[in-house]
Amino acid sequence: MDFTRMLNINDYPLYLMYYRNELMKDLKYLAAYMTPLFCVIGITKMELWLFLTPFMIFIIVPLLEMWMPSLKKNLDEQQRASKIKNKFFDVILWLNVPIIYGILIYGLYTYANFELETYETVGLVLSLGIVAGSNGINVAHELGHRQDTWERYLGKLLLLPSLYMHFYIEHNYCHHLKAATPEDPATARYNENLYAFWLRSVTSQYTSAWHTQLKLNKTHNRNFFSFKNDMLWYTVIQISYLLCVGLFFSWDTAIITIAVGTIGFTLLEIINYLEHYGLRRNKKKSGRYEIVREKHSWNSNHALGRILLYELTRHSDHHYRASKKYQVLDYHTDSPQLPYGYPTMMIIATIPPLWFSTVNKHVPQEMVELAEI
Repeated sequence: MDFTRMLNINDYPLYLMYYRNELMKDLKYLAAYMTPLFCVIGITKMELWLFLTPFMIFIIVPLLEMWMPSLKKNLDEQQRASKIKNKFFDVILWLNVPIIYGILIYGLYTYANFELETYETVGLVLSLGIVAGSNGINVAHELGHRQDTWERYLGKLLLLPSLYMHFYIEHNYCHHLKAATPEDPATARYNENLYAFWLRSVTSQYTSAWHTQLKLNKTHNRNFFSFKNDMLWYTVIQISYLLCVGLFFSWDTAIITIAVGTIGFTLLEIINYLEHYGLRRNKKKSGRYEIVREKHSWNSNHALGRILLYELTRHSDHHYRASKKYQVLDYHTDSPQLPYGYPTMMIIATIPPLWFSTVNKHVPQEMVELAEI
């Protein structure tokens, strides 16, 4: 029914009910702010409360996802058009910039000005790192695909706390072209464990980003010290960021900042591991790979993971149509499905034998055969 064309005043209650229900569905994405909220609570109360964020995200959320439904329904055309125009979905992304930096300053100030026990420091680093990864890098990924330059700048600001600004170049210029191929550092190979993948992906993505930048410099006849040499400026900005923390707070705090960034980009790499593990695109006789399709990324429709990560878990549709905004991503029946939500699968990934026994049986046989060639 097209509610926007109702003329009968008797139907107005239905009209209002419809839009109230849609508003409630939209507001669910505010739940993504729970992660920074847990972090603030932990920093404020200190002691074991500093472990509230990892406890909630990696214990309580996976337990809840065990009984919460897997939501496979896609939007209709009317809903899709409405949600694309609705600025609410953009604003809640933009707000992560002041939220992230506010919490980061609060956490670093606390470390620099209070005597923390060793376990409290660990909890603080984990909590800040989780926020930097979930509400930082994850939102940066979404904004990095936007058409407006200023939104892409916001995305780069959100990559800074994780010291992973090169992700913008590597992800947009390389990963989306090479995903599900042996040439992509961010694609986990069949039977590759998380720890081997982490080392390969972290180092290879960085060198690949530099290779891409130098190629762009050469193509556009740019000097290495050009203002458009992004990799150079990412390096300068990140070093300056650490120097500012050291000078304003303390050099010990700068080391803690590096630890926070490491947790942040490690969470990204665990998610990278989930998203394309064991999936391969077929290479044609021409030497080119088949186009990226829905079957080349793992999907998850588990409700909490979808909400907390702004629909990142519908990753197959994101790769199929990279320009689509998160709120209108679709579920595809031909996408391989992870048996559990992202938070649960991230924990499973840290235990390689459990990961292989859980996931390998879900890898499409054709992909396994390609991996063995």
